[in-house]
Amino acid sequence: MPFELWSVVVVPFPFVDPWASRLRPALVVSEPRSLGNLAGLSVLAMITSATHSPWPLDVSITDLASAGLPAPAIVRMKLFTLDDRLVERTAGALAPPDSAAVAASLARLIGGSVPASPASLPVAEAQTPPRAPTRTRRRSHPGSRRQA
Repeated sequence: MPFELWSVVVVPFPFVDPWASRLRPALVVSEPRSLGNLAGLSVLAMITSATHSPWPLDVSITDLASAGLPAPAIVRMKLFTLDDRLVERTAGALAPPDSAAVAASLARLIGGSVPASPASLPVAEAQTPPRAPTRTRRRSHPGSRRQA
């Protein structure tokens, strides 16, 4: 199931050892029309306690109730891609002022502009990416044992 841009979701951390994971909130920063519907993946940003040491580009979440968060929190620009099937549930969504602040922080991170509203994004069409040409002949490396 694709998740909407600016949704707050609950995901297991860490992802490598399911027996030692804990559920943590994360923010969806990808549009389902551009990634979720095509690949079943979402790009997420870490949400952490506001008591942690600040990082550049951190964004405080001001509307905790809309986000579904029980305590003061920040969006940290530690981004990762996760299979949508690993998301436990949706907790809430960022309020418009918070999503605008995160969009501005993301724009500074990637050096471009990020729309604060999903409606302003172009719709991506499902396309099969072009395949790289296959090599028909193997070249020998100068240090290999094969003689040309």
